[in-house]
Amino acid sequence: MSDFMSRARAAEQVMRDVFPATPLQRNDHLSARYGADIWLKREDLSPVRSYKIRGAFNAMRKQQGQALFVCASAGNHAQGVAYMCRHMGVRGVIFMPVTTPQQKIQKTRMFGGDQVEIHLTGDYFDQTLAAAQTWCAQEGGHFLSPFDDADVIEGQASLAVEIEEQLGGVPDHVVLPVGGGGMSAGVATWFGDRSHCIFVEPEGGACLRAALAAGHPVTLDHVDNFVDGAAVGRIGEKTFELLKSRHMSDVLVMSEDRICTTIIEMLNVEGIVLEPAGALSVEAVADVQSFIRGKTVVCVTSGGNFDFERLPEVKERAQRYSGVKKYFLLRLPQRPGALKEFLNILGPDDDIARFEYMKKSARNFGSVLIGIETAKPENFERLYARLDEAGFTYTDITRNETLAQFVI
Repeated sequence: MSDFMSRARAAEQVMRDVFPATPLQRNDHLSARYGADIWLKREDLSPVRSYKIRGAFNAMRKQQGQALFVCASAGNHAQGVAYMCRHMGVRGVIFMPVTTPQQKIQKTRMFGGDQVEIHLTGDYFDQTLAAAQTWCAQEGGHFLSPFDDADVIEGQASLAVEIEEQLGGVPDHVVLPVGGGGMSAGVATWFGDRSHCIFVEPEGGACLRAALAAGHPVTLDHVDNFVDGAAVGRIGEKTFELLKSRHMSDVLVMSEDRICTTIIEMLNVEGIVLEPAGALSVEAVADVQSFIRGKTVVCVTSGGNFDFERLPEVKERAQRYSGVKKYFLLRLPQRPGALKEFLNILGPDDDIARFEYMKKSARNFGSVLIGIETAKPENFERLYARLDEAGFTYTDITRNETLAQFVI
């Protein structure tokens, strides 16, 4: 057994004094769909509803006598640090992006109590990280990296120790979400070549893929914060050192809208609440189904800190991605009966979800923003045909991101 594996196993053992192992649960629904033996490692059921408590615990326990800990986090690492500050009776100063969901901010305060103070700064994580590091250097605290720290990586690897023990062996495939790379680096290092690791990133934060392409960590030009638990603009130096030999073909990239479909499905079908980053590994299974058939697969559901105020947006994005909801700009004649003619074109499963129209007396036609929900994507093909036959002029703006930001 390597030194890393020995340290990871030791970390896993002492964690049991603070919190229990998270469940490894076979998912019958996914197993039947993909013809594989699919298990979920439920990190969303940890005391802070994410795996981040592991790295925070391991790094902090090694700093005996340290009274001040500082971190930067989009939410999950913050909660892990806050939980451990309260448990250890030490002070924590936590920097979070201004854009962090309120649910994560409130939970951080709850876990840390009087032991922590929270600073909201920066629209993006990298701005928050710079502010936290500057403050820490001035005040002389110990900075707890969310991922780019050997002790944090070692702590996250305890997840893999549990998987092997709970499964009674090594899975054929492990599907891992990637943000800064701490958990994926730790788990991949534990399993080595004994298991095939598949890494999944959000489209708006694919920093591992960019680093593998360049041969070194690079800073992304833009980061989409929707998948806040994995929205990192640059993979860690230490984490990339452990992941740099991985093949590009083992790194999958998921669109943010696509991830929403899994959040909704897991909530409706399984009653499992996953945050966007926590849904990454489950959604990725569809892309690898050709070579996992008959195999044992573990998907790490990395977090369940979901703010239900975001549910309408998640549902909206899921519907648009799956093709059952579309938006149009419709050119409607300004004459009596024109609206009724349009309504008669709609099919029995078509439902108007949005309708905005302003009659302009000086024009022959007016523009209508209309949103339509339907039962099946193919219903829109029939709707298009009926609109064309009736002579209506329309523009589908569902995939027009520029317009969508302003009018949808």
